Amino acid sequence: MSSDIADGDLIDGVPRRRIVLASMIGTTIEFYDFYIYATAAVSVFPHLFFPKSNSTTALLASLATFGLAFVARPVGSILFGHFGDRAGRKTTLVASLLLMGIATFAIGLLPTYSQVGIIAPVLLAIMRFSQGLALGGEWSGAALLATETAKPGRRGWAAMWPQLGAPFGFLLANGLFVSLILWMGHSNVTPDVDGAFLTWGWRIPFLASAVMVAIGLYVRLRILETPVFTRAVARGEKVKAPVTEVFRTSWRQLIIGTFVMLATYTIFYIVTTWALSYGTGKKPPGGAGLGFGYVEFLQLQLIAVLFFAATLPLSGLLSDRFGRRRSLLVVTAAIMGYSALFAPMLGSGSTSTGTMLLFLIIGMTLMGFTFGPMSAVLPELFPTNVRYTGSGISYNVASILGAAVAPFIATWLATTYGVGWVGLYLFIAASLSFAAIAIMRETKDTSLDTADRAADLRTAITP
Repeated sequence: MSSDIADGDLIDGVPRRRIVLASMIGTTIEFYDFYIYATAAVSVFPHLFFPKSNSTTALLASLATFGLAFVARPVGSILFGHFGDRAGRKTTLVASLLLMGIATFAIGLLPTYSQVGIIAPVLLAIMRFSQGLALGGEWSGAALLATETAKPGRRGWAAMWPQLGAPFGFLLANGLFVSLILWMGHSNVTPDVDGAFLTWGWRIPFLASAVMVAIGLYVRLRILETPVFTRAVARGEKVKAPVTEVFRTSWRQLIIGTFVMLATYTIFYIVTTWALSYGTGKKPPGGAGLGFGYVEFLQLQLIAVLFFAATLPLSGLLSDRFGRRRSLLVVTAAIMGYSALFAPMLGSGSTSTGTMLLFLIIGMTLMGFTFGPMSAVLPELFPTNVRYTGSGISYNVASILGAAVAPFIATWLATTYGVGWVGLYLFIAASLSFAAIAIMRETKDTSLDTADRAADLRTAITP
């Protein structure tokens, strides 16, 4: 097969659409598993897995276990990146999917605090850490599966497909939670711990992941290794320790990639996890939230996520047409502007349903435009022999800085100083991303398949 991998619709005899489908289905399942925990961290775990002496403390403790996965993700990117850059993309992706499925299924079987005491949150934390390890290896592998088999000039479009797993997983996870709550009845403001939902219904989304993982494994086992990786191995380009090599040769790219991703993570977890907690919290003087019904707010988020999904294809096309850098500069500036809307739209304590929906739609639309190009940008920063490790570390270190702490910090800021400070927090994160993108040179025409990419990598960052 020639070095030009894009002259047809077959990659080593495998239809290109099957490869794209494998990357998208896998990320959909992994994000589904990840998001059901995020939703349960607000609606279930504070009531069942932590002491009930103080509801705010229980919520913050639950959000802390939510953030634990983000600490695990860079570890997962190093672990799975090592094997992804040495054993191959396909095998590593299968392993990450299996780990996520096992951890998620196990959460659905855990005993509660009332049954086993402190052991319950400890087991929950272990399973959440395992989820983080798995997702740390999933995203970069799926991104490489798409980018390393893409047609010339169409990498942004091809790399967009695994990104669709994020909104699709969100829709599946929260759609299932909404259906269960409507069926069984549940109020996050006045929860009934003896009701059907908190007794056993919440376990269904976690247990159902086993079926989805089986489907994902079936699809992924039917694809082959990427030609770019195969040729790199044939040229003897594998390194013994990819993590050591990437820090030695590509540390600038690691820093740039991390901060390029920062605003993307921050806006998403503010508009999803924090917004759900704030929107469904009790109104003053009894609380510091907006008093929306839990189901009502989830329905608003599900509508907004449709805009996230709809803008992803457009973001891929725009990044191929105008370049990654220009596209990301524009949307990051828009995120900075969006941060000014927090106080006027959410700060009154009596936000209307229409205003809340508009706020979420704007946030999710911006998320689509900033998230779409990332699965092309980060892999393009690194050579083949450390691409899995490098792109994974950048993506997942950014998850600590921009996502793990976002719900916790935003909750504290809104409670202590007011919701306008949450907007300021987002503005600071977006400013750092804007600076990183500004000093990053264009990568869309960078080769992924040359034996020596030193010249390409030197131009990835401005002098």
